[in-house]
Amino acid sequence: MAIGNFHDVIAFISVARERNFTKAAAKLGVSQSALSHTIRALETRLGVRLLARTTRSVAPTEAGERLLAVVAPRFEEIDAEIAALSELREKPAGTIRITSGEHPANAILWPAIAELLPKYPDIAVEIVVDQGLTDIVSERYDAGVRLGEQVDKDMIAVRIGPDMRMAVVGAPSYFARRGKPKTPHDLTEHNCINLRLPTYGGVYAWEFEKDGRELRVRVGGQAVFNTIELRVKAALAGVGLAYLPEEQVAGALAGGDLIRVLADWCTPFAGYHLYYPSRRQPTPAFVVLLEALRYRGG
Repeated sequence: MAIGNFHDVIAFISVARERNFTKAAAKLGVSQSALSHTIRALETRLGVRLLARTTRSVAPTEAGERLLAVVAPRFEEIDAEIAALSELREKPAGTIRITSGEHPANAILWPAIAELLPKYPDIAVEIVVDQGLTDIVSERYDAGVRLGEQVDKDMIAVRIGPDMRMAVVGAPSYFARRGKPKTPHDLTEHNCINLRLPTYGGVYAWEFEKDGRELRVRVGGQAVFNTIELRVKAALAGVGLAYLPEEQVAGALAGGDLIRVLADWCTPFAGYHLYYPSRRQPTPAFVVLLEALRYRGG
């Protein structure tokens, strides 16, 4: 029998189980006359009667009982497998690729991922640390992490962290030698620890704001790094002043290993957001990760 005729067998199974053409037709969503025609065509094709019909009842013949016993369980197995495939499609699984700066990767992404992965063994996460503003579409990333003000308008952005604040810090030994800057302009006279942006090759300009006045100061110094960890170590060693996320040096400030200056010039700004293309349909795995990262603070 050609596979295209399986709907005839399904129709027979329904009638044989219901023992009633009217009920079977309603269940299948067809007319009673169409169902009767389908069953007669099946019997003609097989060359055997499958149903014994009377004015009051319908019952499988011996051949019908045999077909029902052998074939019906097979279709039930097929239905079960199709349902299982549907569940698999909805099951969070697959690899999620994210591009992120070093700070959010360590401070936000990793804590959430460390908690998420054991719960979802079929999810894999790849994080590529990049200080530049990577094009996630052309580079085939699922999402990226940027500060809120840097997210393009055609992206969906979900807040994953609180507002942030930067801090200019130095070791007590450094200030004992060089004194403290009073304004951002004074930084040009200090030995500053710079951040190199690998994507563009430039040195990051320190950003300040006070009373609505914004300043970008390009500072110089003996040390240039492209990681937060090395800049923190250099500041602790008394090499110079560093411009770092406040929470990254909170412990050193509390312990007196670093001292903060120009705090009144460092105002809060929009924190990190996870962003992804608005035209892309999120996978179940991506939705799970997104909910794990979503910021729910005040």
